[in-house]
Amino acid sequence: MKIVVNGEDAQTRAPTLADLLAELGFEGAVVATALNGTMVRAPRRAQTPIGEGDRIEILAPMQGG
Repeated sequence: MKIVVNGEDAQTRAPTLADLLAELGFEGAVVATALNGTMVRAPRRAQTPIGEGDRIEILAPMQGG
């Protein structure tokens, strides 16, 4: 299916947000996620389905000083 990840068109067969993160190499990483503008917390990702045209944002925390 066609989705948008961080503003870029992408293709996936992942049925859930957790599966998509694993597919993209983020499994186990500390990231924030949003689906169509709504924040999805880590415990809910495995139960959060994704579908055609969804917009997913994946944000990693930045450290600075």
